[in-house]
Amino acid sequence: MLRIIHQQTEARTELQRICARTHDDQVFRKEATVREILQAVRRQGDTALLRYTADFDHQTLTADELRIRGSELDAAYQQVSRELLDAIRLACRNIEAFHRQRMPKSWVQFHDDNVVLGKRYTPVDRAGIYVPGGRAAYPSTVLMNAIPAQVAGVPRIVMVTPPGEHKSLNPAILVAAQEAGITEIYRIGGAQAIAALAYGTDTIPNVNVITGPGNIYVTLAKKLVYGIVGIDSLAGPSEVLIIADSTANPVHVATDLLAQAEHDPMAAAILITTDMALAETVAAQVAHQLRDHPRQTLTEKAIAHHGVAIVVESLEAAAELSNQFAPEHLELEVADPWQLLEHIRHAGAIFLGHHTPEAVGDYLAGPNHTLPTSGAARYASALGAETFMKHSSLIQYSPVALHKVAGAIDVLTQAEGLPSHGASVQRRTQPGSTD
Repeated sequence: MLRIIHQQTEARTELQRICARTHDDQVFRKEATVREILQAVRRQGDTALLRYTADFDHQTLTADELRIRGSELDAAYQQVSRELLDAIRLACRNIEAFHRQRMPKSWVQFHDDNVVLGKRYTPVDRAGIYVPGGRAAYPSTVLMNAIPAQVAGVPRIVMVTPPGEHKSLNPAILVAAQEAGITEIYRIGGAQAIAALAYGTDTIPNVNVITGPGNIYVTLAKKLVYGIVGIDSLAGPSEVLIIADSTANPVHVATDLLAQAEHDPMAAAILITTDMALAETVAAQVAHQLRDHPRQTLTEKAIAHHGVAIVVESLEAAAELSNQFAPEHLELEVADPWQLLEHIRHAGAIFLGHHTPEAVGDYLAGPNHTLPTSGAARYASALGAETFMKHSSLIQYSPVALHKVAGAIDVLTQAEGLPSHGASVQRRTQPGSTD
C-alpha cells in the first residue's frame, strides 16, 4: 500500500531516507569484491573474464566467443517484429535529432592587439557502452548511449552486455545496436566488463569513456576506474517524483508510479500533491493495479519500501520538497506546469502536463534517459554528445599583446615563487628579444 504522509517534517525525513537508500554497509562490502575483480581482469585479461562469466552468469565461454559474430547480428533482424524495428528506427531519428541540437560548438574570438581565445571540441578516440541484462532487455538503453556517441563523432564505439541463457543475446538489443551504428559487441557483463573496458584485454579494447547503467557491482566498478577512464555518472536505482494537483487523473498518476516501481525493488515512486482526495484515490489505484501486475513481487517491494504520497498545502511547497529530493524524473501533472516549472531547480528530466508520462522520455522523445539519480541532479545532467567529447582551450598572443601583460604576469609569478614562469615572458618582451 502507498503510504500517505501529511506532516512536512516527516515528509522531509522520508525523502532523505529514500534518497540515501543505497548508502549502507553492504555497499562497502561489495566494493571490496569489485576491487578484486578489477585487479584480476587487469592482470589476467580474458582468462579472468571467462572465469567470472562462468561464476556469475553461469555461461561457459571461450575467448573466441566473447565477440558477437556477424552471422548473429544478421540473424537478429529475423527475430524481431516489423513493428519493433519501426519503433526502434523512430526512436533513433528522434534521439539523433535532439542530440545534434545539443552538440557543443568550437569557437574562436579575436580581441584587441591580436589576442585570440577559444575552445576546440573533439571526441574521444574510443567509447565503451554498458547495456544491462538481468530482469529485462533494454534496447532503449542501447540507443540512448550509442547515438550521442555517434553524434559526437567517436571513431570507435564498443558495446558490452551480459550473455543470456545458452550464451545468447536478446535480438532487440542486437538490432538496436546496429541501427545506432554499433557492430563491435561483446557478451560480457558485470564489474568484469567494466574492468575490460578500462584496462583492455587481448580481445576487448580499452576505451576512454564508459557509459551506461548497471547493477551495484557495475556502478562500483565505474566508480573505481574513474580517473583511468571517464564515466557518465554513478547511476543508482531509478526514481520518479510526481507533483499533482486536483486536475490530475488518479489512474494515470498511479500507473506512472508503478511504471517506475516495476524497474527494481529499490526504485522510488513518490507523489506530492495538494489534494488529499487525489492522494487517497491514487493509493487505492496503486493497490488495485498491483493485483494482477506481471512484475508484482518486485513492484510491491518498491512501493512498500520506497513509495510514498505526500500531501502539502501549496504547489510551491511541493516544488520545495522536490528540489530537496532532486529526482531523476519529475512529472508536473498540474493545471499550469510551465508556471510551476519556474520553482523547479533540480531534476534530471522534467515532464510537463497530463499527457507526458515519463515513458515518452524513456523511449523516443529524444532527450536522454540516462539521468542523475539519488540527488545527483543537484549538480549533474543527462548524458549527451558532450559526454563523449572534451575541449581544449585555444590561446594566441601577439608580441604587442604579450608586452601589455608582461608586468602583471611577472608580479604574479614572483608572488608564487616561480621564476622560470616569469622568465618565459621576460625573455620574449625585453629589448633585443627575437619575436
